[in-house]
Amino acid sequence: MRRRAGHRGRSGRPLARQFLVWQLIVVVVLLAAVAALAAVQSGESFRETQGRRMLSVAEDVASVPTVRQALQRPRYDLLPAFARSAENLSGADEIEIVDAGLTVRTSPDPDRVRERFDPGTSTAPAGRAWVGAPDGRTVVAQVPVIGDRGEVVGLVSAGIRAPSFLGSLFTVAPESLALLGLALGVGVAGSLLLARRVRRQTLGLEPDEIVELVQRREAMLLGIKEGVVGLDTADRITLLNPVARDLLELPDVRPGDHIDDLGLDDRLREVLTGAAEGEDQLVLRDTRALVLNRMPVRMGGRDGSGAGAVVGAVVTLRDRTELTTLRHRLDASHTVTDTLRAQAHEFSNRLHTIAGLTELGEHDEVRRFVSGIVAASEGWRRTVSARVGDAAAAALLVAKNSRAGERGVELELDPGSQLAPTGPERDPELSADLVTVLGNLVDNAIDATAGQDGPRRVGIGLTGGGDDEVRVTVRDSGPGVASELAEEVFRAGFSTKAAEIGGRGLGLALARQACLRRGGTITVRTAAGAGAVFEATLPLVAAEVRA
Repeated sequence: MRRRAGHRGRSGRPLARQFLVWQLIVVVVLLAAVAALAAVQSGESFRETQGRRMLSVAEDVASVPTVRQALQRPRYDLLPAFARSAENLSGADEIEIVDAGLTVRTSPDPDRVRERFDPGTSTAPAGRAWVGAPDGRTVVAQVPVIGDRGEVVGLVSAGIRAPSFLGSLFTVAPESLALLGLALGVGVAGSLLLARRVRRQTLGLEPDEIVELVQRREAMLLGIKEGVVGLDTADRITLLNPVARDLLELPDVRPGDHIDDLGLDDRLREVLTGAAEGEDQLVLRDTRALVLNRMPVRMGGRDGSGAGAVVGAVVTLRDRTELTTLRHRLDASHTVTDTLRAQAHEFSNRLHTIAGLTELGEHDEVRRFVSGIVAASEGWRRTVSARVGDAAAAALLVAKNSRAGERGVELELDPGSQLAPTGPERDPELSADLVTVLGNLVDNAIDATAGQDGPRRVGIGLTGGGDDEVRVTVRDSGPGVASELAEEVFRAGFSTKAAEIGGRGLGLALARQACLRRGGTITVRTAAGAGAVFEATLPLVAAEVRA
């Protein structure tokens, strides 16, 4: 999305300018706080230093014998000269001399002379020196004047006024002011660079445009029917819309979780991480058949070229469970049709043979030829029709017998097989699922047996039906299945070499899916002699339960 020319945020100013202004405000406030702290520290230093100096000044005045004698006689006219001289020499703002009765005898302010002196919390009248700041702005030191007999005959008060806040600020060392100025310059430059970087990283978009983009993205993710998974370069989840959560059955996944920590099977993990490449990758997730497409996300320029570094990937998921199942059922129907077409062609040849023998008058040969045909084909049909009550399953076995015969494989129906018919009102989808399971298991057994030396047999067992679950057993004389592959064989078609939808390698996985969808099971083991034995159960599912 390109930024519209002249567009501004809700405040009327571009985001970069707003960011710059706020950064400058923060910098100025911080520098002001630093300056204020420096002024406060300067004031504290002033009070401590000047307090010691004023104490020294007051002690010097109090120790002058003339001052002590003037307070004892009393000769107060001698005191102003000593006080003014001490002020001029020390830089004190005021020096007052008070007699024993706390009456001011000399002061820079003539109005205070002969006024009562308020010592406040001072300990000087009690004979101990004292330093303080009575009004918070003036540093005062008070020292008692001790007479010849050790009594307090008066006190000397020396004070100096502390500078104002601005005065304290200007008393800070020039080096500190230079550092504050340098910090202000660095802060302004840094704010400009940061605002520029923010503008570049947001592609020039203003806050309302960013909010609009986020809202549109959320609306799109919630509105589309496909699942969407976002991944970063480390294969961590960055985005998972509700449809993807449902399809992958990951309700508790949060952004930042790694793919390896989600408990996914190898096939699904390989497609999500890009280890399995290609379009329309078919993956089984429990009872669902999902089609996944993975596209890398590149950070390119604003020209839309798409060039740039890969910053992640987006994987879309589509639920194709019903489509895949119907596709393979259609393939099974095509197999049956092709088999019937081949049988029709074979029957046509046989009829031509019978017609020729009849024209030649070889009636005995015709009877023998027909008897042989009937004996070879009717036996399997009669056996299947008598023991398999499901019409679709019976037709499938009749067709598979012809296909097996073409490949030199003999089909056998177990003596104990007896499948009762289940009406469509009891379970309308049982017949279709049974055809899926039985057809894929028989095809797999024929493929495993056809290339073997020696007897090539496939045994089929069907029991149950009616109001009971259907049990399917298929044995072959092939090489068998290793015990460590007993689970992998049902997902072999979904490895990194899996074909696209409708490709080969999905038969056993679809059979497993049909069983699991009903709450049944499917297992494989190696027979005592040789070959593999597949056993599947298909429980009945009532129509109202399925709905």
